[in-house]
Amino acid sequence: MNGQSAFLWDDSRRRRGLSSFGLKMAALITMVIDHVGAVLFPDILALRIIGRISFPIYAFLVAEGFLHTANVKRYMLRLLVFAAVSEIPFDLAVTGKVLEWGHQNIFFTLFTGLFLMYAYSMQPGPGGKLTCVLLLSALGDILRTDYGSWGVLMIFCFYIFREKFWAGLVSVSCINMFAFGYIQVYGGLAFLPLALYNGKKGPGLKYFFYASYPVHLLVLYLIKILQ
Repeated sequence: MNGQSAFLWDDSRRRRGLSSFGLKMAALITMVIDHVGAVLFPDILALRIIGRISFPIYAFLVAEGFLHTANVKRYMLRLLVFAAVSEIPFDLAVTGKVLEWGHQNIFFTLFTGLFLMYAYSMQPGPGGKLTCVLLLSALGDILRTDYGSWGVLMIFCFYIFREKFWAGLVSVSCINMFAFGYIQVYGGLAFLPLALYNGKKGPGLKYFFYASYPVHLLVLYLIKILQ
């Protein structure tokens, strides 16, 4: 779906807010902090708290990407390829095993959310749309992806409330506060950088952000086994 963002911004926010690139950097930094805590310093809770900010930002960026992309099928393929590439580094970092099927990496969640938005947009009536939401959100739990069905629904909330940005922020904050264990409550802090989004793209570096996920997981695993 190609086109202009549904979000409207006044001139001051366009000048001073965070671009899409800025949000990606915030998500990347908080994600790395989270994984440093999970893999190397599991007793330092503050690292995991900071890391809760990451996924809601990625969920928003996938919804925005869907609204902007010129080729959604190519976008889905790209996410699926990086999901496959990232699975071994993810499993090594999280479990120490080459492959472990009990928990799949975040790219599978992002892909499922993107597929849900695409399938939903293609349905002509409310029955088909509701079926898409129920089945494809459940796929997050069936595949045991990171954040599961609620993660998929966070992405969808940003899409369905694309013309009511604050409703999207509130709904995703509520999911973080009430659908997970207590630490995910801090995911609501993603409200702050997302509220500063100015609707601009900023620098590209698309593949840098994609590749940083499996690369940093592999680095953390190597550090862990060499300690």
